[in-house]
Amino acid sequence: MHVININCALKEINSKTIIDFICVEDKGIVITTNNISSNSDLQKIEKYIKNSFSSEAEQISSPRLPQSKFYLKIVGISYINDVTNSCFASDDVESILRSNHIFNDIVLASRPHIIKVFYKSDMSIIWIDIWDSQSGSNAKKIINRRFNVGSFIATVRGANMNLGVPQCKNCWKWGHMAGVCHIQGAKCLKCNV
Repeated sequence: MHVININCALKEINSKTIIDFICVEDKGIVITTNNISSNSDLQKIEKYIKNSFSSEAEQISSPRLPQSKFYLKIVGISYINDVTNSCFASDDVESILRSNHIFNDIVLASRPHIIKVFYKSDMSIIWIDIWDSQSGSNAKKIINRRFNVGSFIATVRGANMNLGVPQCKNCWKWGHMAGVCHIQGAKCLKCNV
């Protein structure tokens, strides 16, 4: 009955979205549609669900599309925070992101990870993982965008899944990069000679 009623409500706003299936689970209500719903479709569905389950309307969260994790890195920021004269921390990065308008629609999937580019350098790479729609629309909006962090101009770049801990290409040990390796020359990955 709910499927028919929601489809009628969507038809009223000339939507091409059709509800195929509704399932009530412990984690929430899962609604399967024939295509990706627009914001107006989601608003109409939310209104119907909240009216139908009026006794639990306060507990029902806003509808959202399935999300994927996207990996980004921010380059061009000093490793040392000018304000505190100490290394940037995840909290510092999160406050920078919250204060900048290009990150308004961005939801972090995990805490930012800050690494030093090179042991003699004062620059850092900040890895951020964000939740986004499966099409990556929010990630596409901010990739290659620049913003100011103090006297530095930072750039957001797309990245593969961040490794977290670097691996040396000389000795193949974890925790440092080849540029800071104390071993002269490269070792074989298989036999370590």
